[in-house]
Amino acid sequence: MQKYILQYNSSPIRVELITFTPLSMKKEEFDYIICGGGAAGLLLLKAMRADEFFIAKKILLIEKELKNSDDRTWSFWETGDGNFNDLLAKKWNHATFIAPQKRQDFELTPYQYKMMRSKAFYNKYFPLESLPHNIRILQAEVKELISKADHTVVVTDQGVFSAPQVFSSLFDPKKITTQNKYPVLKQHFIGWFVNAPKGSFDPDKILFMDFNIPQKQQTRFLYLLPQNDRQALVEYTLFSKDLLTTKEYEDGIEAYLKSMNITTYQIEEKEQGNIPMSCYPFNRSNTSSLLHIGTAGGWTKASTGFTFMNTVRQINRLIPFLKTERDLTTFHQKSRFWFYDLLFLDVLEKYNDKGSELFIRMFDKNPPVRIFRFLDEKTSFGEELLVLSSFSMKQIGWFLSAFFKRIF
Repeated sequence: MQKYILQYNSSPIRVELITFTPLSMKKEEFDYIICGGGAAGLLLLKAMRADEFFIAKKILLIEKELKNSDDRTWSFWETGDGNFNDLLAKKWNHATFIAPQKRQDFELTPYQYKMMRSKAFYNKYFPLESLPHNIRILQAEVKELISKADHTVVVTDQGVFSAPQVFSSLFDPKKITTQNKYPVLKQHFIGWFVNAPKGSFDPDKILFMDFNIPQKQQTRFLYLLPQNDRQALVEYTLFSKDLLTTKEYEDGIEAYLKSMNITTYQIEEKEQGNIPMSCYPFNRSNTSSLLHIGTAGGWTKASTGFTFMNTVRQINRLIPFLKTERDLTTFHQKSRFWFYDLLFLDVLEKYNDKGSELFIRMFDKNPPVRIFRFLDEKTSFGEELLVLSSFSMKQIGWFLSAFFKRIF
C-alpha cells in the first residue's frame, strides 16, 4: 500500500508528488496486536485480560465492524457447565440421528449440546467501555501485514501499527484454493429460525443429522435445533466443493418442514455459512512474529467444520505459550487426528455421493458418545481403531487407497 502526499514549495506553480511506503511511515507500537474481532480474537483478548502476566503489556485489537448483532450461531458440545453457560440460548441432553430406514435417539451424557448466539457473546467479549489502560480497540480495516523477524507491521485505513507478536484471524481463501495437494471442501448451509404451530418440535432433543433427504450425488443433511415446541433453527447443510443457489437451500428447508407436516410458519431470521474444510497446513504462513488464529490458523476441525471449542482449546494453549516468549512458529502442534481428517477428506472429496454412508456406518457400529469423543479428539488409540473399523470392507478400501497415496 502506498500513501501519496502533495507537497508545495514556495512557488505556487511547482508541485512534487512524494511516495511513502508503510515501512517509512511513523508506526504506533504495541506489545501485542490482534487482527480480527471474531471468536478467536475476542477469546484471546479476554484470556489476556484475565492473566496478570499481560497487565503491563500494550494490547491492540483491530476490528472493522462493530460487533453487536446476531450475525452467527455457534454450536458445540462439552462436559459440565463450561465458561459460556450464562450466554447460551439453549442446551440439550438428547439427540437424534436419522438416515433411510434408520432413526437413532440417544443421550449425550456426559456431554451437553449447546447453542450460543453471537450477540450475547459479543456483549460480553467485545468490550467498548471500561477498558484497562493497557488495552485499545480500534475500528479499522487491516490492509496489509508486513512480517519481519522481530516484529510485524499492521497497515490499516486508520494508521500503521507494529508489535513483536501479532495474531491474525483474517482468512485468505486463496491460500487453499490455489493449491491441489490438500482437498478443500466446504461445510455450507442456510438456516431458518422458524416459528411454527405449538407442538411442532421436541424441545428436549436436537436433530444432529438427518440424511433421509435427496442426496443429489453429494453429502447433504438437515440439522435442527429446537428452542421450544414452536421455534427452531432448521439448517440445510452440505459437505461438498460447490455452493448452491439460495433457492436450492431454501427449497430443501421448505420441503423438509413439509415432510414434518409443518406448512404454516413464520421465518423470523435467516443465516448463511460457508466454512472451509481442509487439512492445508495454515501454520506455514506463520512467522516468528505473526501467528494466524481461528479458521485462518487451521483451528477449524477439518472433517466437520466445527471451530468454536477447538478455538477455546487453542487459546488455552496459547496463553502459557506466550509467557515463554518463544518464536511463534513453534506454537503449532500436529496430531494423529489431523491425519485422520486428511484421509477422511480425501475419501469424501472422491466419493462425495457416498458421504452419508460413512456417517451411517459410524452411528451403526459405535455408541454415539464415542463418535462425539472421536470428533472432539479425546479418544484413545484403541477407541479410534474401533471407529475406523466401523466401515464396510469397500469403504475401508477407499481409506487404504487414500492412505497409500499419502505416504508414497
